This record gives sequence, C-alpha cells and structure tokens, in this order.
Amino acid sequence: MEARETIVCRGHSLVLGTHPTTFEVTCEEHLTENGNCIIAVGADKGCAGLSPEFRECLAHDDAVLVTRLRAGGFEAVIRSRGADGLLLNHPADLVWRRSTFTCGRTIGICSDQVAATLPRELIAALKNGAEMTVTLTVTRPGQGS
Repeated sequence: MEARETIVCRGHSLVLGTHPTTFEVTCEEHLTENGNCIIAVGADKGCAGLSPEFRECLAHDDAVLVTRLRAGGFEAVIRSRGADGLLLNHPADLVWRRSTFTCGRTIGICSDQVAATLPRELIAALKNGAEMTVTLTVTRPGQGS
C-alpha cells in the first residue's frame, strides 16, 4: 500500500532550524524566534487536511514515511515511521520527531533528521522566504497497492 501528498509552504525571516529533536511545518503565517523547530509557514494543509487514504496508511507501526523537502534549489530527504493510532488531526501543524512521542500534530516518528541536522543551505533558503514543496510518500511493506 502506498499513498502520497504534496504540501506547498514557504520560509520566513525568523526560521532558525536549530531544534535538536523535531522539525515542523505549519499553516500559521507568523513565527517567533522561540519556534526554532518551525522551518516553514503558510502551508496549504496541516495533519487534518491530509487525505483519509494517506492518514489510514500512515497510522500503522509498519508504515514508512519518506519526506522530500525542496526549496531554493536544495533538497533534503527524511525517513520516518508511522505509528498505530496516529491521530493526524491538528488543523495547522505537521511535526516530524526523532522520538516515538505522538500527538495530533505528529506526522512521523523516529525521523532520521530534525531541524538542527537539515542541510544549512536549505535552512538559509527558507530564512530568505523561499517557497518549499514537501512531498510525502508513505508505504506499508507487504501490503498491496
């Protein structure tokens, strides 16, 4: 089984990209320096806006999420896991976590990258307000397409 989503968002002058355990994309338009996990604002959807098919596929322990972030000619690929019972119900936020903590904002756990480890060129492009495309692909091994 596989499902895909695309999210369009943009950077902000206060993007820091220094959080050691998460990164976040939000529909919100504002950002403060305290939001060092937020790498993009103005997203066209949050967790609750993802398709029912995508949300169903991701809400299993065997789900594998590959996230591609593209902005300013730079790209990062992040590998994460889904989890049984992911809520995916936050209207504005999507959060990728290094830990296994889940809440309504969590889209991926056990992520192999966080804000602090994303390519600095990508973060610089976002700090300069670049538009970003987030491509999400979730698969469940052994499940039919």
